[in-house]
Amino acid sequence: MSAPALRVIETPRAQRLRSPLLLTLGILLAVEAVGGLVIFCARVVAGTEPGVLLHVVAGIALTVVYAIYQWQHWRRVSPWRARLDYNLGLLAATFMILTNVTGLALAAQWLRPLGVVLPMPVVLSAAHNIGSMVVLTFVGAHLGAVLMRDRRRAG
Repeated sequence: MSAPALRVIETPRAQRLRSPLLLTLGILLAVEAVGGLVIFCARVVAGTEPGVLLHVVAGIALTVVYAIYQWQHWRRVSPWRARLDYNLGLLAATFMILTNVTGLALAAQWLRPLGVVLPMPVVLSAAHNIGSMVVLTFVGAHLGAVLMRDRRRAG
């Protein structure tokens, strides 16, 4: 006689953390973060911009996936609550939108006709670079606050 199988009951949060949409969003955000850092460092150190095409394509995909994810996420967590996790999430979402908009504007500059050299707008580039760092900070803080809130509730 075989031992009874252990039945694992999966929480809704565990299911959401493994959803294809969230995994795609996480992968695209990681590609954009690493790619942006490489582009930034290479531009400062060597005056080159390796991987810009991948960064632009992934950025466009990230914008679409993020819009779908955020729409579904807000429908699930609304209405607004005056709590740390909501405030951090609002900061993350605000800077994500700013970073995506400035990135798309920079992509439009980069996707210019061949042979036409246009300087990247410094303020736009700075807003995109700083915004991306703020996004990563507040996305991590938002996720941490949500997990800590859940841990307090369970304990």
